[in-house]
Amino acid sequence: MKAKPTHREEHFTASELVRDLVIGMSDGLTVPFALAAGLAGAVSNHWLIVIAGASEIAAGSIAMGLGGYLAARGDADLYAAELAREQREIVELPDRERQEIEQIFIGYGLSGQALEAATEAIVSDPHSWLRFMMREELGLDEPDPRRARTSGATIAGAYIVGGMVPLAPYLFPISVNQALALSGVLTLIVLGLFGYLKARIAGLDAVRGAAQTAILGALAAGAAYLISRIISGAAGV
Repeated sequence: MKAKPTHREEHFTASELVRDLVIGMSDGLTVPFALAAGLAGAVSNHWLIVIAGASEIAAGSIAMGLGGYLAARGDADLYAAELAREQREIVELPDRERQEIEQIFIGYGLSGQALEAATEAIVSDPHSWLRFMMREELGLDEPDPRRARTSGATIAGAYIVGGMVPLAPYLFPISVNQALALSGVLTLIVLGLFGYLKARIAGLDAVRGAAQTAILGALAAGAAYLISRIISGAAGV
């Protein structure tokens, strides 16, 4: 008898990592590009652009990494505060908390003996009771204790990698205008590749993801470039 094929579900479980990579890479590609492009219209020395771009990448990666770290720490602090509150309510207001469990199960379609049995199974174990309230009532999952450090490092690293792409052409022995054109092309290509891989990982349409990322990134970089040129023009640089 031929064995039935097994069904294996593949779910996207790296959403937080990909989100951090998106934040770091997108900013790293667009901000240094706009800075270098703005300077390219005002100076002809490659090294001035490289030094300014490298300084921005250093400062930007630190700021973005710190922002990611603080955001993740905020999530952890929120979870800890809500966990302490739920623990107190289970001890001090058990009847009200039990009613909340019943309302959640009613929303799932349970009633009668099934509702009573499910509720009793939850309240019989204080640990399960607490986890159930955190997840089902508040929609909170316990954060990874390493999440803050990982998030900060991922965003900072992605920013540095992204920032090196538009800055690299200015290291070549070519004119500043040629470096600017090459920088724009490389930035657009990398944005497209990044969008493609991001969509593939998430199980979405890869071609559409590449196009969306490239278009949005190009618009952001173009807007930043125009603003920098307007400011430098107004300053008479």
